[in-house]
Amino acid sequence: MDRQKLEEQLAVLPLYEYAFIDTDELQFSERVRYICETECPMYNTTWACPPAVGTVAACQKRVMAFKEGLLIATITEVSDIANIRETLATRADHEAITRQVLEMVRRQATDTLTLSTEACAHCARCTWPDAPCRFPDRMFPCVESHGILVTELAEKHGIEFLAEGNAVTWFSLILYK
Repeated sequence: MDRQKLEEQLAVLPLYEYAFIDTDELQFSERVRYICETECPMYNTTWACPPAVGTVAACQKRVMAFKEGLLIATITEVSDIANIRETLATRADHEAITRQVLEMVRRQATDTLTLSTEACAHCARCTWPDAPCRFPDRMFPCVESHGILVTELAEKHGIEFLAEGNAVTWFSLILYK
C-alpha cells in the first residue's frame, strides 16, 4: 500500500481523522456483542448484524486474515444527540465517505474487508435468515458487530471520540491485503 498516495487522496475528503492500523492492535470483546444483543433493534434482523455475521471468534478470525487497515472517522453535529432518529440519519453521509475511501484502497489492494456503521439499509426488507444477501459486495457489517473495541483503537491512535455536546463521531475500518 502506497500510504503517501492514499493520504493525498484522503486529503480531499471531509474526514475528521484517520489512522493506519495493524490488526494486531485490535481488541475483541464479547461485551461489545452483548450490547448488540440487548440494545440494538437490528440484532437478528439483517446479514450485517449478529448472529448473521458469526460469533465474535469467527469474526476475529475473518478480521485477522488481514494484517493492515485504515480507521476513518467523520464527525457531524445534531440538534439533540438524545434523538436517536436524528443521530442515525447522519450515518448516510459517513457511509458515502466510507465507500469513497474503499474505492481508493481497492485501487492498491488485492482484497478488502470493510466494517462500518451499518446495520445495512440497502433493501427495504433483508433476506436474513431465509435467503442469501442480495448485495454482499455493498453490505458493510458494523464494526461493533465483530466485537471490536473501536473507541479504544481510536484513542490509541489519537483520534478523539467526541461523546459530549451534540457531536456524533462515526467510525469505519477498512482492512486490506
